[in-house]
Amino acid sequence: MKIISWNVNGIRAVIKKGFIDFVNEFDPDIICIQETKANPDQVELNLENYNYKYWNSAEKKGYSGTAIFSKIKPLSVKNDMNITKHDNEGRVICFELKKYFLITVYTPNSKRDLSRLDYRSNEWDKDFLTYIKELEKVKPVVFCGDLNVAHKEIDLKNPKTNKRNAGFTDEERSGFENYIQAGFLDTFRMFNNEPNHYTWWSYMFNSRAKNVGWRIDYFCISKILKSKIKQSIILPEVMGSDHAPILIEIDE
Repeated sequence: MKIISWNVNGIRAVIKKGFIDFVNEFDPDIICIQETKANPDQVELNLENYNYKYWNSAEKKGYSGTAIFSKIKPLSVKNDMNITKHDNEGRVICFELKKYFLITVYTPNSKRDLSRLDYRSNEWDKDFLTYIKELEKVKPVVFCGDLNVAHKEIDLKNPKTNKRNAGFTDEERSGFENYIQAGFLDTFRMFNNEPNHYTWWSYMFNSRAKNVGWRIDYFCISKILKSKIKQSIILPEVMGSDHAPILIEIDE
């Protein structure tokens, strides 16, 4: 089973930049999308092999939003965490497969001025962890997406100068560490402990060409699935968004 996750920074924009060709080339079984910035009726999506398409769009137009496109029929699909304060921005879809839950998640950004840091760290991160631990009581969990945090200094090019910047505050990093302490594994680091592997680059200062980036997109899994993960990679050569797609292969 091949699964891809990608923050596309606007599904309509990325379709114009070769999204369909990318899907045809890599041919994943399931595609998890973040930051769709659209309702499904606004999108012309010619993915013939993907009969199962699910969207969770934000109430606010052109903002946030997630989607899952699959060749495989799910056992069930559920949007959001059933927590009113979190559930109007289209940030979570839970896609139930036979042996695990697959969740696409677009974690709220703390904003440049950190005006959303308190909400993000004291409410969202804690509630999302509770949500996935509850699901884990039923069956293992795979969650993927833009988690808007570089976990460790190795996960961004310039950790020293970004200490209090959104995505690398102590609070956000602790939020991610809590997932690890709760028994979830960062699959990329199961295979690769080298620096200079990133999933997001600023559009400014030619950052992508210079590989001045951050690793803020993840596939995380319940520990019981560890032996099932055959690879977990970043696809930095794939253009079309300020994020790179990420991919795992998991034994069914």
